[in-house]
Amino acid sequence: MGRAFEFRKERKFKRWAKMAVQFTRIGKDIVMAVKESGPHPETNSRLRTAMQNAKAVNMPKDRVEAAIKRASDKSMANYEEIVYEGYAPHGVAVLIETATDNTNRTVANVRSYFNKTDGSLGKTGSLDFVFNRKSIFRFAATEGLDLEELEFELIDAGLEELYVEADEEGNDIAVAQGAFENFGSLQKALEEKGIELKSSKLERIALSHHEVTEEQAADVLKLIDKLEEDDDVQAVYHNMAE
Repeated sequence: MGRAFEFRKERKFKRWAKMAVQFTRIGKDIVMAVKESGPHPETNSRLRTAMQNAKAVNMPKDRVEAAIKRASDKSMANYEEIVYEGYAPHGVAVLIETATDNTNRTVANVRSYFNKTDGSLGKTGSLDFVFNRKSIFRFAATEGLDLEELEFELIDAGLEELYVEADEEGNDIAVAQGAFENFGSLQKALEEKGIELKSSKLERIALSHHEVTEEQAADVLKLIDKLEEDDDVQAVYHNMAE
């Protein structure tokens, strides 16, 4: 099956080890949300979103509450959100979203990952033509849920596409996609319909994909793994064809 297959299998085995990284990322989301609009999810949609995402990855409730308490302390510094862009080996575009309290550390780390894997860090905005930012909501595609009817009802809220994908356990997950600026209206419409969201995110969708061989894919995944393991990194996107 090739080296790339073995590499992907190894990545799956690391999934549980990455749970702590997920908790750290969501903890930062909670801090930034509280700093922005206060500690009450009823009036803070960004905090409500972060708490939904925490529940989706089974983040303990006490850790969520601790993050809110820390963020409510005015002496605690906020995180700065910075996006880095570059190319992995073999011409694959990579975009990295970070949240950091030390920009010098973060850019040095990101640059070193690119250098060590024969990639190149680019200028901000250099990949605007490669990725489009979209509002993405995921929820269980249960038997009692009429997706065709739901699609019709969500159009006025800004829905562009509603489709079903399989999660890592093989369960059907419905995905509602809309424009970046319609995140709030789509979130509100889904909540009003009583739909329990598994995740609510602004994601970067590749407008085109770059074909690589299995061996080349393994080289690219080495860079992506290094980036995803960094505590300052919130999300990594690429345009490598799956």
